[in-house]
Amino acid sequence: MPEFIKIKTPLSDEDVQSLKIGDSVLITGKIYTARDAAHKRLIDLIEKGESLPLDLKGQIIYYVGPAPTKPGYVIGPAGPTTSGRCDPYTPVLLSLGLKGMIGKGVRSKEVREAMKKHKAVYFAATGGAAALISKNIKAVKIIAYEDLGPEAIRELEVENFPVIVANDAHGDDLYEEGAKKYRK
Repeated sequence: MPEFIKIKTPLSDEDVQSLKIGDSVLITGKIYTARDAAHKRLIDLIEKGESLPLDLKGQIIYYVGPAPTKPGYVIGPAGPTTSGRCDPYTPVLLSLGLKGMIGKGVRSKEVREAMKKHKAVYFAATGGAAALISKNIKAVKIIAYEDLGPEAIRELEVENFPVIVANDAHGDDLYEEGAKKYRK
């Protein structure tokens, strides 16, 4: 069983800089959901000089579109979606203080460089474990874009939400390092 590092949101530069690729992390606090449609709307607001529906400073965005909620649960299965579809929008959000993202899959070179520049981290959540992951979500509230259905921006109250550091603020990439080990 891996040793977990426990962190609470919002994240500081120090929190982020202490994390290294491969670290197993448990997140407690508020995180926000957003996928590519919501990201596009956020960027449109930024380009118009308008306010965002949430303050990104120190926050984590989870790339997820939860399944419908069953009676007795606060959220339906909530597994990560592919992060690359949000890559075109991510550097701008990082420049506004976003400190973390949760998803699955590799990130673009531009996003990795922006994470290093703005001291941010990318966490991988386990794909295929949507029902299990949702048990760590204790409360849910829609913040913006309810018309997007599962892709609306939600505030999630999480407790010991399990993730692994895939890209750290130092420019390291777990996907690249993992592949190197198996090429030998």
